[in-house]
Amino acid sequence: MKIMLYTVKYEGPFGFIKPWIAVRDELTFSQQFLTPSIIEGMRQKLQVDEILRHKLSFTKFSKQQEQTRPKRIKKWGSGFSIIQRGLMIEPFLTLGFKSKYEAQRALEQHLCLCRNEDVVMPDGERGIKKMSNEEFDDIPGFELQFTNSEDGFMVGYNRFEDYEPMYGSLEITGNAIKNETL
Repeated sequence: MKIMLYTVKYEGPFGFIKPWIAVRDELTFSQQFLTPSIIEGMRQKLQVDEILRHKLSFTKFSKQQEQTRPKRIKKWGSGFSIIQRGLMIEPFLTLGFKSKYEAQRALEQHLCLCRNEDVVMPDGERGIKKMSNEEFDDIPGFELQFTNSEDGFMVGYNRFEDYEPMYGSLEITGNAIKNETL
């Protein structure tokens, strides 16, 4: 029996940076995938039972400068540094749900990908699209396939599960980045 997904596509003109990237080297790029705890946060916000699948793509990748300061330094003007971070421009996110009811709930709400200003809105004109897993596989974008073992690579710590390590393998389909770096 073929499993069918009810999908909702989100998009927005805003940049997309994951603010908790811990690497503080000269060049830091955003992850091109959503971790299990990000998906769980979206699930809670949308108030659905489960998000079965997700695909993330974007139109451009821009380098942005950011000023950082270690938290422990209290004296103003000391300890600052400048880093360049990758910023996803115009993200596209497709979510797959098990029921039309859950997809309808999602279609009526916005999402913040990781920062409050990075809002993506559901594509109301497209509405809910029913598709098979195989059809979902063909959507261009990045999708982290979650694993419960170290067979994949570590993608962070799950804040919803007592900070247990999270693992996955990254699937990249088609033209996940629509244009070149700015």
